[in-house]
Amino acid sequence: MHSTEFFTFLTAQATDVGRVRTVNEDSFLSRPESGLWVVADGMGGHAAGDFASQTIVRELYSVGLPGSADDFQARFMERLGRANDQILDHSAELNQGTIGATLVALLVAGQDYACIWSGDSRIYRLRAGELEQQTRDHTEVQALLDAGSITPEEAETWPRKNVITRAIGVSPSPECDVMGGRLALGDRFLLCSDGLTGHVSDAEIAEILADPSPQAACDQLIALTLERGARDNVTVIVLYCMAPPAPQIDDSEFDMDVLE
Repeated sequence: MHSTEFFTFLTAQATDVGRVRTVNEDSFLSRPESGLWVVADGMGGHAAGDFASQTIVRELYSVGLPGSADDFQARFMERLGRANDQILDHSAELNQGTIGATLVALLVAGQDYACIWSGDSRIYRLRAGELEQQTRDHTEVQALLDAGSITPEEAETWPRKNVITRAIGVSPSPECDVMGGRLALGDRFLLCSDGLTGHVSDAEIAEILADPSPQAACDQLIALTLERGARDNVTVIVLYCMAPPAPQIDDSEFDMDVLE
C-alpha cells in the first residue's frame, strides 16, 4: 500500500510459468512509491525473451520520483530507449533471430495517469462497474479488424491471431502508443500479459476485479488461466485507487483548557 496527496494505491501482483512453457519470459515491476507499474512479455526463447523483459524492468526501476507528468514520461522513455539498445545488442550477439518483449506500463503523477504500450500486453480499467480496455493491441489481427477486413467473430479463430506488429528491442528506437486520463476514486486497473487474455474474457475480468482484495483478484485470475490450460506464461498486476489517509491533527498546535 502506498499513499499520496490524492490517493492510496493498493497493489498486488502474480506470475506463473503456465502449463506448457518451461521458462517464464514475463517480468513485472511494481513501484507504487514512484507511480509506476510495468508488465513485459519476452519473446525469443530462453536467454532471449527473458533477457529482453528483465532488461526493460531493470532499466525502468531507476525512474525515480518525477517532478511532473511530462517529466515522468520523458524519464520513462529515456530508460526504455536504453533497454531497447541493450536488447538489440544482445540479439546481434546471439544471432538467433529477432528477440524482444511487449511492454505495458501505467504511470501515475498526481491525479493523472498514462498508459504506455508496445505489443499485445494490456491495461484494463474498471470504473463504476464498467470495464474498459485502455490499450489497443499492436497485432496483425487488430489491424485487420480496424480496417474492416475481418469480423470480430473471424478474429477469434484467425490463424495469425498472435502475430504482433510492435515490441521493444525489434526496431532502432521504441515504438509505443500513449493514452491517458484523470484518475477517480475507486478506479481499479489490471496490467497483464497476453497469457491471461488468451484464456479469460473481459466479463470475467470485470467480475474478478470487483473483489475487495487486489491480491485475491490476482490469485483468481492466475488460477482461472491455469484451469484453462495456460498455454503461455501469465502475469498480472492489480491496483486499486482508494482515498488517501485522513490528515493527522497535531495536538501540540492547540492550547487545551483543563476542566476542573
